[in-house]
Amino acid sequence: MKSQPLKLDSGLVLYDAERFARANLAPNLDWFRPRFWEDEGLVAARQRGRGTALFVKTPVGRAVLRQYLRGGVAARFIRERYLFKGVSRSRPVREYRVLERLAELGLPAPPPLAALCERHGLAYTGAILTLEIENVRTIEQQLHQMDADAWTAVGQCIRRFHRYGLVHADLTVRNILIQEGGAVHLVDFDRARFGGGALAFRANLSRLQRSLRKAWPDNQLEEDESAWTHLLKGYES
Repeated sequence: MKSQPLKLDSGLVLYDAERFARANLAPNLDWFRPRFWEDEGLVAARQRGRGTALFVKTPVGRAVLRQYLRGGVAARFIRERYLFKGVSRSRPVREYRVLERLAELGLPAPPPLAALCERHGLAYTGAILTLEIENVRTIEQQLHQMDADAWTAVGQCIRRFHRYGLVHADLTVRNILIQEGGAVHLVDFDRARFGGGALAFRANLSRLQRSLRKAWPDNQLEEDESAWTHLLKGYES
């Protein structure tokens, strides 16, 4: 992967130059506007979360478009703008760089296509395009179909990321995907960082355990405990 910046009057686009060159294209601002893909009839699916992730059919491959939106109390006042502290410190560019590094390491995460940091005075808005990992479902979507081997594979996958010092900022049942055939992938690396240690890794696992407990019905807590035991077995192996 060879990344290249494209400077704009209002900010910057960072993109995978090799992939776009093969299609004789370069990204523009329209690529980061949901309305553009909707008007072109190229939206394959939508996924609700803090915002809406659009699964779009681009000339360089099927991709996921995600805009950076605030959650919690802050979202009531400022939904999509963040304080500008420099392009390199913006959330889309930082996530792109993390994904770029993960791709270099061969870790199971979505390769980045392009990221936008668009400045508006003292603030900025942002969006990111990543390649779609096809034929997958989240843990949340298949919670009751997962056997011991599947939970063990999830633990092994998380350990691979931790081995390289990667700390995921929101490790939940919605951000772990299992592909047909059993391959496990992590997604949504907003605010993720390298350089974590034992405390950060334990916090990652605790966050996931809380997410799992919320997903399991109260009358199936034994299954929850069994799943977590197998996950830890995979992580520790």
